[in-house]
Amino acid sequence: MIDFTGKTVLITGGGVGIGRAMVEAFARAGARLAVAEVDGERAAALCDWLASQGAEALVVQTDVTNGAQVASLAEQIEARFGGLDVLINNVGDSLMIAKPFDGYSDEDIDRLYAVNLQHIFRVTRTMLPLLRRQGAGGSIISLSSIEAFRGIPNCSVYSAFKAAIGGFTKSLALELGPVGIRVNQIAPESTETPQLPMSLMIAPEHRAQLPNWIPLGRFGQPEDMAGAALFLASPLSGWVTGTTLHVDGGALAAAGWYRDPKGTWTNVPVITGNGFNF
Repeated sequence: MIDFTGKTVLITGGGVGIGRAMVEAFARAGARLAVAEVDGERAAALCDWLASQGAEALVVQTDVTNGAQVASLAEQIEARFGGLDVLINNVGDSLMIAKPFDGYSDEDIDRLYAVNLQHIFRVTRTMLPLLRRQGAGGSIISLSSIEAFRGIPNCSVYSAFKAAIGGFTKSLALELGPVGIRVNQIAPESTETPQLPMSLMIAPEHRAQLPNWIPLGRFGQPEDMAGAALFLASPLSGWVTGTTLHVDGGALAAAGWYRDPKGTWTNVPVITGNGFNF
């Protein structure tokens, strides 16, 4: 029911997980796709899928933390499509850095900054001329996290950068409102992806307890975030800007971190040892 025919959509990190689901959703909605993907094999696989769908697409192997590569991506989008209607800043990762704050190195902080916040500034700034060229109706969407809205022990730096996306979103929405470009963010709870394989992290004997942890009874799927992005990019949300769409199954409303009998911090008390225990 949402038609993006004639619209150009850029999705960063579009080769896997949430980004891949977004690419597929927008392709099925008729969009012209520009995709930045750092992994060459994933980029090639995505090219094949888009070709099989007859989608008009540009897939570029790009590290969005590299300014020169982002500039090159913008030039290729301009040459191929002439402008940009939707920008989705999807890339982000905790990098499995989880430890007390006084154990963080400068390198840890720099790595988390680059992959969770700095590239959003860089990509958005670089793509703004292409978005402005299309006039009113443009949309910028950034992926944040539920951890921007609740405490997460031993991930204070990751949480801080995710929270900063909200401030950026609100302020940029005010700047771009007069030219008709809307700016919003999506804040997911834990979502089943290769990056975060929830189905492997929860032991089978404990999966029946999921309804006790998340009100809607399950963890997220990439398609949940893709649906949210379609909404925020479409005219259905034409009077929505500067805000957060919480796609979390009600987890934020019921949020709480716990300590298990061993004194280990976790938000899922029975998660196995290879998961996020703190």
